[in-house]
Amino acid sequence: IARALNLSRAEVHGVVSFYHDFSARPDPRPCVELCWAEACQARGVEAILAAAEGAAGERVRLKTVYCLGLCSAGPAARVGDSVHARLDEAGLVRLIDTL
Repeated sequence: IARALNLSRAEVHGVVSFYHDFSARPDPRPCVELCWAEACQARGVEAILAAAEGAAGERVRLKTVYCLGLCSAGPAARVGDSVHARLDEAGLVRLIDTL
């Protein structure tokens, strides 16, 4: 990357280590991205996240993201290329259990 962008390796490392969306090594765990935008917060995503943290443990990575574009059908989560809408605590726990 450094060579392609004509940057020093230190500059690339600085960016990769600063932003949480970047990583020098891929995380092997499946990732559930939970929408944290205002519409999903109004529909109780905080409680859903609390339940999901217990189900995920260290086996699944939970990440909050801003707006998956399903504001009328939230709370929503994305796993890979699949988006899941109208989630409740039990639904998200079931989703995590399938990973």
